[in-house]
Amino acid sequence: MAKHLPSRNEVDRRFTWNSESVFPDPEAWDAAVATILNRLPDLGEFKGHLGDSPDTLADWFDTAEKLQRLMAKAQVYTSMEYSCDVGDQGAAARADRVRSASAQLSAAMSFSLPEMIAIGLPKLREWVATSPRLAHLGHHFDRIEKLREHIRPPDVEEVLSQVTDSLSTALSAHAVLANTDLRFQPAAGVDGHEEVAQGTISHLLASPDRETRRTAYESYADAHLAMRHTMAATLAGGIKRDVFFARSRRFATSLDAALAPNHIPAAVFHNVIRAFRDNLGTWHRYWRVRQRALRLETLKPYDTRAPLAPPIKVPYEQSVDWISEGVGPLGEEYVRVLRRGALEERWVDVYPNKGKRMGAFSTGSPDTFPFIFMSYNDDIYSMSTLAHELGHSMHSYYSRRTQPFVYSNYGLFQAEVASNMHQALTRRHLLDTKKEPAFQIAVIEEAMSNFQRYFFIMPSLARFELEIHERVERGGALTADYLNGLMAGLMEEVYGTEVELNGADRERAGSTWSQFHTHLYSNFYVYQYATGIAGAHHLAQRVADGAPRAVENYLAFLKSAGSMYPLDGLKMAGVDMASPEPVQAAFATLAEMVTRLEELTTAKD
Repeated sequence: MAKHLPSRNEVDRRFTWNSESVFPDPEAWDAAVATILNRLPDLGEFKGHLGDSPDTLADWFDTAEKLQRLMAKAQVYTSMEYSCDVGDQGAAARADRVRSASAQLSAAMSFSLPEMIAIGLPKLREWVATSPRLAHLGHHFDRIEKLREHIRPPDVEEVLSQVTDSLSTALSAHAVLANTDLRFQPAAGVDGHEEVAQGTISHLLASPDRETRRTAYESYADAHLAMRHTMAATLAGGIKRDVFFARSRRFATSLDAALAPNHIPAAVFHNVIRAFRDNLGTWHRYWRVRQRALRLETLKPYDTRAPLAPPIKVPYEQSVDWISEGVGPLGEEYVRVLRRGALEERWVDVYPNKGKRMGAFSTGSPDTFPFIFMSYNDDIYSMSTLAHELGHSMHSYYSRRTQPFVYSNYGLFQAEVASNMHQALTRRHLLDTKKEPAFQIAVIEEAMSNFQRYFFIMPSLARFELEIHERVERGGALTADYLNGLMAGLMEEVYGTEVELNGADRERAGSTWSQFHTHLYSNFYVYQYATGIAGAHHLAQRVADGAPRAVENYLAFLKSAGSMYPLDGLKMAGVDMASPEPVQAAFATLAEMVTRLEELTTAKD
C-alpha cells in the first residue's frame, strides 16, 4: 500500500514548533518588521558621534541591540515557518521580506565599525577599563582590531551591506528549486510505493528492502540531475559572491576570508583534508564488511546504509528518554531543561509533512526558545538527529542565558562540537547498557552513518569547495559537467573498488554537491563538521573517564559562546583543535567501530 505524507494542517499541534511563543500570528510579525524599518533613522543619529563619549558609544550598542534582537525573532519565525512548508506562499513572502529588512538594518549599522576604528583601539580599551557600560566589550574590540585591515570605509561598508540581499539570490533559487519545484518518482519495493520527499529520503535509503533503496536513490539523484545546469548556475553565483566579498575586504583568498574572523589558522582546514586522505583505507574496509554482511555480490551506493540487523523502532518519546540518559553525566539541571524543551515547550517540529524541506537544524534567538526543525521517522537515525539538534539547542540555551547579546551567538566550529557531543554520549550509553548483538549492530550502524556524513561526505565536499573557489579565483567557469565530474572523482576515491560506481550510478554520485542546498553557499562551512565530531569524541571520552573538571569545563565552554575565539573556548573545554591529533584520533575511533562491526556481523553468521 502506498504511504502518503500528511499536509501541514493535518499534523498534530503537539508535534509542531511553538510559533505562537515568538509571534501570535503573521500580523504581529508584520508589525515587528515595520517597527525595525521605522526605527532605522534612530541609528543614523549616531553617525559621526560614536567617539563623542563612552556613554554615547554605549547608547549606540543599546539602540542597535534592541533592533537586532527584534530582527532575530523575525528571522527565527520565518526560517521555521517556511522550512516547515515551502509551498506556503505567505511564508515565502515573509522569508523574502525579512532578508531585505535584514540587509537594510545591516546597511544602517554599517558605519559603526569604521567609526570605532577611527576612535582608535587604545581609546576604546581605555573606555572599557573606565566605563561600566562598556566593560564587557574588551573581546569584541579585540576582534575588531584583528580584522581592522579588512574593514572598509563607511560608504563601502554600506554598499557591501546593501548588496547582501541581492547576492543571496543564488542560494534562495537553489533552495526553492530543491524544496519546492523538484518532482520525485515514488520508491517501489515490497511494501508498495512510498513517497520520496526531502523529509523521507534518509529513511528510505535505510530501508531493509533493496528495491526500495535503489528506486529511492535513483529517484532522488535523477531529479537533481534533471536540474543540474540550473543548480550549477546558482552555485556558480554563490561562489562568485564569496570571491567578491573576499576581494572587497582585501583577503588573499575566500578561504582566508572564512577563517580569519574566528582566528582559525588555515592549517586547521588542511589538517582535516590530510587526515581524511590518510584514512581512506578505513572506508574501503568498511565497505567490504558491509558487502559480506549483506551477502551481496556487488555493493552499490544505495547499499551503504542498508541495515545489517533488524531495524529498531524508536518512538519520539523513547528517543528523548535515551538521549536524556546518555547526557545524564552533564547534570540534573541539564537533563531537566532538555526534557522540558523536547516534551513540554514544543522546541521541536517533529514529523515530516508535505512541503517540509530536507534536513534538520536548530535555530533561535535570545528572545525565543532554541527551536529544532527535523523530520522524525521513528528509527535510530532519527534519534541520532534529535540528539544532535538538541546538542545545538542546549548550547544556545546556556550561551544566551549567560552572555550579553554581543556574545550570545557562536560559530559552527563550536556548534558542531556540542551537537556531536550529544550523539557520542547517547551512543556510548546505549552500547554500555544494551548488550543484545542486534541492538549493538544497529547502534554501530547509526554511528557509521554519522561518520559517513562527517568523515566522508563533508571532507569530500570541503575538497570540492576548495577546488571550485580556487577555480573561480583563477577566472575559471563552473559548469554542470565540470562539477559532476569533480564530485564523482572525489566519491570514487572513498568508495574505492569496493562500491560499484559505473555508468548512471557514477553520474548520480556526481550530483551529490547539488543535494546540499545550503551548505556550499556558506563560505568554507563544511570542514567544520569534521572538526566538530573530532572535538566531541575527545571531550566525550574525558567525561566518560571522569577526568578532573571535565563536565564543569565543558559546560563553561557552552556558556562562553562568542566571548572567546573558538580554539580558545575548546581548549578551555579540554581539546586542542589547532593540533591534528583530535582528528586523527577520531579516525582511529572510526576504525575501531568498523572492527567491532566486523566482529558482530561475523559472529551473527
